[in-house]
Formats: sequence, structure tokens, C-alpha cells
Amino acid sequence: MTERPTGADTDIHQRLADLVAGQSVMGIFRALGTGRTLELANRAWDLGIDLVEVPVSEPEAWDTLEAVVAAGRERGRTVGAGTVVDSVQVERCAEIGVGFTVAPGLDPEVVRASEQAGIPHLPGVATPSEVQQARRLGCLVLKAFPASVLGPEWFAAIHGPFPDLLLVATGGVNASNAGDFLSAGAAMVALGSAFADESQLDAVAALTGTQKPR
Repeated sequence: MTERPTGADTDIHQRLADLVAGQSVMGIFRALGTGRTLELANRAWDLGIDLVEVPVSEPEAWDTLEAVVAAGRERGRTVGAGTVVDSVQVERCAEIGVGFTVAPGLDPEVVRASEQAGIPHLPGVATPSEVQQARRLGCLVLKAFPASVLGPEWFAAIHGPFPDLLLVATGGVNASNAGDFLSAGAAMVALGSAFADESQLDAVAALTGTQKPR
């Protein structure tokens, strides 16, 4: 059984696990401007991809995030904020109404702040020790980053001690290698540039079991 700290709201973390269930792809759109991000987010949604992440590592990205959250709300889709690295950013995410927060690493303060705001958190991990700590904090879905450096073999190996782990392969994953990560045990892959490349859309659609929009 996964150890949880006293007071951890398992319902919040379960909400993210439920969102990931049945989904193989998440879209990540970084530093593309509001118009282009909205275009690609809608392309992802048209492909049946429910989850979209907008990183907020640049100040102007907050306006983009707010616009995409509003668009996602109209379509019944969940939009997360990426590169959330402190509690101040979590507060702003709560004001905008994001569905989940994402970080490149594991920071207990960000996990707790997100939980207190009622937002599921997706922390980044790259070692078994980080996996154990994230699970103790109550997180049920973890971001394996950078996936291209870890390699598909890492996902297969980490499932030895953690067979029920839900991992999102992020960083250096594209439509051509996504299947390798999914076959190795990733629950989901995070794709970005593939949505902007018409030549990759068929491969993305195949990952989702849909047809490319015409």
C-alpha cells in the first residue's frame, strides 16, 4: 500500500489518475504565443486528447494559459500549468482555474500548495528515491523527465519495484518514439512539436486510436 502523509487529500491525487486513465497522449505547448497555442490545443482536442499543458516559465505564458483554460472549459477539456516551481505560481494557477499543475522536479512545498488549492500535482522524477518520496507525498501520477535521457528501458526497470506506477514520459518524446515508451510501461507520453508537424499527425492519431482531422 502506498504510504501517505497525515492529511493528504487522496481524492485530489486520484482525480489526476482518473484523467490519465485511458489516455495515451498529453499535449504540451511551450512559448508559442496565445494564438498558436490555442490552434494546437484545439488540434489536440480534435484528436481526442483530453489533457493539455501550458508551461508558465515565461511571464507572457500566463495570458496564454488563461486563454487555453477558458477554451478548454468550453470544450470540456482539462488544461494544466507546467513548470510550476513555487507556491506563488500555484496560487495564480488556482485563480485561473487550471486542472492540474506540473513541475520539472519534485518539491514537497509545491505538492502541498497544490493540494491545499485543490489542484492535483504532477511532479517530475528521475530516480527510485524520488518515486518513493513522491508516493509518500500522495502523488499517484509522476512525470518521468527527461524521458529521452532516461530511455524506454528505465520505464521497464522502474516498474519492477513499482508495478502500479503511472508515469508520463516527458522530454524528447515525439510521434516516432512514443510507442517505445508506451510499450515499456509509460501510462502516457507528452508531445509538443508533433502537433505542429502535419507529417506526424497520422502517427499521433494512431497513438490515440483516432483519425487525423481533415
